Amino acid sequence: MTANAAEDPFAHLHDEDYAAPYSRRRVGVDDMVFMAGRETIPLDGDWLFVTDLFDEGLRQRWFADEPVPISQWTRPRDYDLDETATVPVPSCWTMLRPEWTHFEGAGWYTRSFAFEPSNGRERLVLRIGSANYEARVFLNGAFLASHRGGSTPFSVDLTANLRPGENRLQVQVDNRRRSDRVPMHHFDWHNDGGLYREVDLVPLPGVFIRDCGIGLVPDGTFSRIAVDITLSEPVDGIARVDIPGLGVRTRCPVTAGRGAIVIEAQPLLWSPGAPNLYRATVEFGDDVVVDTVGFREIRRSGRDILLNGEPLWLRGVCVHEDDAVLGRSSSDEDVRRRFRHARELGCNVLRLAHYPHHERVARIADEEGLMLWEEVPVYWAIDFANPDTFADAENQLLEMIRRDRNRASVILWGVGNENADTDARYAFMSGLAAAARRADPTRLVAAACLINREAFRIEDRLAQHLDVIGLNEYFGWYEPDLAGLERLIANSDPDRPVVISEVGADALSGHRGGERELFTEDCQAAIFRDQIAVIRSVPWIRGFFPWLLYDFRSPRRQTRFQRGWNRKGLIAEDKATKKLAFAVVANFYRELG
Repeated sequence: MTANAAEDPFAHLHDEDYAAPYSRRRVGVDDMVFMAGRETIPLDGDWLFVTDLFDEGLRQRWFADEPVPISQWTRPRDYDLDETATVPVPSCWTMLRPEWTHFEGAGWYTRSFAFEPSNGRERLVLRIGSANYEARVFLNGAFLASHRGGSTPFSVDLTANLRPGENRLQVQVDNRRRSDRVPMHHFDWHNDGGLYREVDLVPLPGVFIRDCGIGLVPDGTFSRIAVDITLSEPVDGIARVDIPGLGVRTRCPVTAGRGAIVIEAQPLLWSPGAPNLYRATVEFGDDVVVDTVGFREIRRSGRDILLNGEPLWLRGVCVHEDDAVLGRSSSDEDVRRRFRHARELGCNVLRLAHYPHHERVARIADEEGLMLWEEVPVYWAIDFANPDTFADAENQLLEMIRRDRNRASVILWGVGNENADTDARYAFMSGLAAAARRADPTRLVAAACLINREAFRIEDRLAQHLDVIGLNEYFGWYEPDLAGLERLIANSDPDRPVVISEVGADALSGHRGGERELFTEDCQAAIFRDQIAVIRSVPWIRGFFPWLLYDFRSPRRQTRFQRGWNRKGLIAEDKATKKLAFAVVANFYRELG
């Protein structure tokens, strides 16, 4: 706010540049804090909350007002903490009240916490698991930082603005859909809003371990472990690395805040059949982190995907992070239910559509021996020509990789879904693929692609930048003639593995009829039987991902069978009732072994 504006109580009504100051100081991947094994102070629970459709909170600087009763106000306000709602964190505001179901705008979260420096911990960092979509953090009346991206964690250093005793924390979360964001304003799932994953305070020493990577060197020997360390400050010293299960206890020199070593070892390899994990401790100065990691190698050889040197066929399923009660919030119970159903289906891998899911998903997958395809929401018609949109997408990708790069279960980084092959899109997505490889050269890069309609074959310029080509195709459903799939396969000769990354049909649970009667379970099951018969013997198809495990909310779908839901799940939205197609896919996967 300008000096003149401060003197004019009506100036905010005419200021359309009001948000600019609060989009600066943006935090991203370089501000993240490695979290494994850290003690935290949870801020989950009840927060004060108010919706703000017109952004009056930024226009009028609500955060700068002292939290006092109305009787002590010296001027009228449009924001009264004593009269706001109380909401649980984590949760989606879209699931809490009927009038908030489709609310798109800003929501202000407020709570206080006590702080007293102790135990030599010199810093206090706020860590937000996710906030959809843009978040702005304020402490004690001061703006600290903003973050974009609705599915990845971010960290904000609170230290300089803390005061002894009570501190007032406010987070403004804005879930408006926009044409220049990732995803853009047109997508096929429910637009939840809010602080929908955990929020924590993280006490840290003055110099701490900001990032730590532990994994198998992908050289085919299965006997070398790489460890890399990044500190919060460019200091020199020695880090200590301890992996008791492998008899490893060694030192890693650190120069200007970075260190890396390669350790000779013979780990039992991680695989779906044997999800072996090891406890690893890394120390530097007063900081200690402890992670549980598995060691495995995933690579491509020609048209094959190799896990620990052995050919792998991906028996998959797609899944959204969506629940009729929780929205996009997840519990361990919900995650383990997904995995239990995936195992009943015969899966060895899940595609986490179309955004990074909760970080607990990958940790539980490590334990249970399920592989994951993780992706960012570069979905449909992103503003590919906009450099700021690319920066947003790249940061989301790098935050996802930074968060989960120690998870053995994650084998694929996905850089996009169903984008038309234009020059702008090619530059955008090839740039993302290159960024993924720089950040993590140990995993495969994939994208769910469309086909060349003129030549009617699997052909996308992006393919040369991918390890695995994902093919989204709905022959038998959106394209009723299944002969089109046979024609597509006959016309195609890819030089690398292809996986059917989406395939399926809508079916309302319990609705029965003929095999060509749309929205019946019988039609959905028939389409899967026909699809499987066509693709099962194609040598370069190395995986199959039905769309999808559960029905999920999608307001753009409004037939009398859908009513705001995408009904392509193999299981209904109650996450219990299996449709006929579930058994069709399960039988196919059982035959594959």
